[in-house]
Amino acid sequence: MSTGVIIALIVIVAVVVAVAAVLAVRARGSSHGGRNLKRRFGPEYDRAVARHDGDVKAAERELGGLVERHGGLKERPLEPAERERFEARWAAAQERFVDSPRDAVAEADQLLADVAGARGYPDGGQYDEQVAALAVHHADHVQGYRHVHHVTRFHQDGGARGGEAPGTEDLRAALVEARALFDDLVGERHHRAPATRPADDRQTATRHEGRSGFHLPGLHRHQTKQG
Repeated sequence: MSTGVIIALIVIVAVVVAVAAVLAVRARGSSHGGRNLKRRFGPEYDRAVARHDGDVKAAERELGGLVERHGGLKERPLEPAERERFEARWAAAQERFVDSPRDAVAEADQLLADVAGARGYPDGGQYDEQVAALAVHHADHVQGYRHVHHVTRFHQDGGARGGEAPGTEDLRAALVEARALFDDLVGERHHRAPATRPADDRQTATRHEGRSGFHLPGLHRHQTKQG
């Protein structure tokens, strides 16, 4: 075998080894990146995979893009007076739930948009971008915002999108779920309402009130009116 052929074979082998090494490094990086994304996004990671029909790589590309766009966002702290105003608005919305559940949930939807905007997130008029940014920094509770926004839009559109109108229980669940994100945004992280499960009865609601400060006064099916 000539020297030239031997050199060519050596070069080819070296190239193959180099390519294999690069692919292995990328594979390890992708694996680590996937684990990091899953740890960072928690339930949002699973929702992204479901949106992409189980395509994990597509979901991770989406989530990675969100981190690139919004990961550097720095939340602006609220002034004490701002926090008090937001908390007063939330308390008023909760009180309003008894007589007008729909209006109360609509107010919660607007309130979350306003609080997020005050903390430095995209303006509430850019709902999709605002939610995307919140998903990066408040992944555990951003679904509550989606929930109140969905039921609010349903009523604003007059049910034009189809589907069954949300009942009182769904409206109550939306408000309870949204409270967790509200607490995160106003800085009340030491007491949160359960993010996914509404109070099943007055006794359960009282227990939730003790843990989170969240209470829908007098909320019984025969007392509550649809707003």
